[in-house]
Amino acid sequence: MIKSALFLALLMPVLLSAQLLDNSRPIPSVEIKTLDGKTINTSTFENGGKPIIINFWATWCKPCIAELTNIDEVYEEWIKETGVKVIAISIDDSRNATKVAPFVSGKGWTYEVYSDPNSDFKRALNVNNPPQTFLINGNKEIVWQHNGYQEGSEVELYELVKKLAEGKPLNH
Repeated sequence: MIKSALFLALLMPVLLSAQLLDNSRPIPSVEIKTLDGKTINTSTFENGGKPIIINFWATWCKPCIAELTNIDEVYEEWIKETGVKVIAISIDDSRNATKVAPFVSGKGWTYEVYSDPNSDFKRALNVNNPPQTFLINGNKEIVWQHNGYQEGSEVELYELVKKLAEGKPLNH
């Protein structure tokens, strides 16, 4: 009883900051940069009808780094089980954009990482504070979002990814 109450107390802030969207909407079409400086459009994000996680982060954001590092530790298993793709979008401004590629390389993260130095994608999705995570269904529609990170919230995210991968609806 005490363990379950403690678990709920720890999970409550995570649940309160998550939002299941009643009206899914497409990924906005915005130009961002690859880590080697090439311009791509977010409308080209593709995963063959499987879920996509888009995570906004910054090199100066400790919760962002913890979240992306924890996801990276299980990412290979997530891909095998669900086919999910993680796309990390750095919101470091143009002054710090050159730090992103070496930072990612140093962390050894294995997912796609892009830079949004002008904050166009950030504004299009109304991202206020990183980390902010969006879950995209197989139709390239945003169906869930979450702001902030607490140790273990990637477990909730993965449960939602599994539901999407199985073609099940995300319930309120």
